[in-house]
Amino acid sequence: MKLKVYKPDGKATRRTVTLDESVFGIEPSDHAIWLDVRSIQANGRQGTHKTKERSEVRGGGAKPWRQKGTGRARVGTIRSPLWPGGGTIFGPRPKDYSVGVNRKTKLLARKSALTYKAREAAILVLEDFSFDKPKTSDMAAVLAALEVADQKVLLLTGTADANLYKSGRNLRKVSVVDAASASTYDLLNAGVLVFQESGLQALTSILGGQVEATQGNESESVTEQEG
Repeated sequence: MKLKVYKPDGKATRRTVTLDESVFGIEPSDHAIWLDVRSIQANGRQGTHKTKERSEVRGGGAKPWRQKGTGRARVGTIRSPLWPGGGTIFGPRPKDYSVGVNRKTKLLARKSALTYKAREAAILVLEDFSFDKPKTSDMAAVLAALEVADQKVLLLTGTADANLYKSGRNLRKVSVVDAASASTYDLLNAGVLVFQESGLQALTSILGGQVEATQGNESESVTEQEG
């Protein structure tokens, strides 16, 4: 699949890039996607929930009344779980919810997510750009020029760019991530993927593919093998 390369002002350049079929044109695996997304969401849980049990609630050291002769039920402590202010029965405890996924499954999941986005024509490629300083209006202007301002956008950069990140974080539907760190969930959660050229090369290389860039009638192959 060939895509035009755009400038940040929304104008198309004379260059195109060809998406690698081994990354953007595979037979997608929904099961691999499910495994990876489940792992990502599970690993994001803190697991720090905790309630106090009977032995942890303050007070209740003395027996409230004698065992026999009162006509009332026998009670050993006012912090019994049956009493108001007592401990919790079978309450939540700290727990590790992390779920592991092997490397090949994670790679397949990301390739599957990218294939779905390619099929939906939800991928744009931009020339590399940055801002001199963080400015939300500049980022909004770029998205408006590309006619994606009303969509959920994931901007994938070649490297971590603080100015771009800070320029996009105040826009409700915009996320800025360096391409190498983009997860399957990030890719699927976006309505449209906007790649910087370097970001496209970086992510394709990680997934074992290559990007071919074309300038006019001249073709230049940009290849990065997986290390």
